[in-house]
Amino acid sequence: MRGVATTFRIAALAVLSVWLGLGVPAVATTQTVPIRAVASFSILGDLVRQIGGASVTVTTLVGPDSDVHGFSPSPADARKLAEADIVFVNGLGLEGWLDRLIRASGTRAPVVTVSTGVSPIPAQDEHVHGEGGHGHGEHAFDPHAWQSIANVRIYVANIRDGLVKVDPAHAAAYQEAAAGYLAKLDALERDVRAAILQIPPERRQIITTHDAFGYFAAAYGLRFIAPQGVSTDSEASPRDVASIIRQIRRERVPAVFLENISDPRQMEQIARESGARIGGKVYSDALSGADGPAATYLDLMRSNLAAFDAALMPK
Repeated sequence: MRGVATTFRIAALAVLSVWLGLGVPAVATTQTVPIRAVASFSILGDLVRQIGGASVTVTTLVGPDSDVHGFSPSPADARKLAEADIVFVNGLGLEGWLDRLIRASGTRAPVVTVSTGVSPIPAQDEHVHGEGGHGHGEHAFDPHAWQSIANVRIYVANIRDGLVKVDPAHAAAYQEAAAGYLAKLDALERDVRAAILQIPPERRQIITTHDAFGYFAAAYGLRFIAPQGVSTDSEASPRDVASIIRQIRRERVPAVFLENISDPRQMEQIARESGARIGGKVYSDALSGADGPAATYLDLMRSNLAAFDAALMPK
């Protein structure tokens, strides 16, 4: 496979250098070139880094604090795919621009859909728009499967298996890293469930910009209402916004949350006109920058949980 071939090439170059009288350090014969992986968006990029470790260099197409739904690829992105040894994508309709980009790049790298094996939930817009809303109809399934930690276990297994296939020389390292990360996910899930149980049931309602938390709601028992559907591609209409405001007042929804990928003005209007307080920033489709509170997937989930807990617990 690739790791063996790379080692052979380096060894051959070492022999040639000695023959030419140039000499190389002895360590060069044991070095291998890291696998070049491309991940479609920042959350997935972090998961690949956690499993790949030092044997993998990861390039992310849609970076931190950026919206994967509305991403417009550039020729530089096509070059990244062309140079990749393996490509990781979410699937479930998240990356609507990806198939065209892959064709344009001419890449021959295997493409791993990390959501393979996930049980998807429908993109139901009747709860998105509150009072019998009309829905967007662009997604058959909700693509935000990483909001359930159980699904991320599936992501990790698919990432591990993809890396082992292209780089069997480091299979043991990938398997060990995956096992260690799964243990961290187990601890995270225990903390999430314990925190949600402390919130009174009547206060477990949240307003977010778009419907990115359906899997979280299904897994952990919070209810999310959003003026946009599962994609940020289209804005909510004034009628949708008015419907949400009436629902907040009627059901006494405690808090409105801003997302790091969205323009805050609409949510600020909803909070102002409904009387709900702004509960802070949450991270749905993207990590924060490296110096922010959600620089990794584990940090993202804990940051969101802390924001929910602070806004929803009775004062």
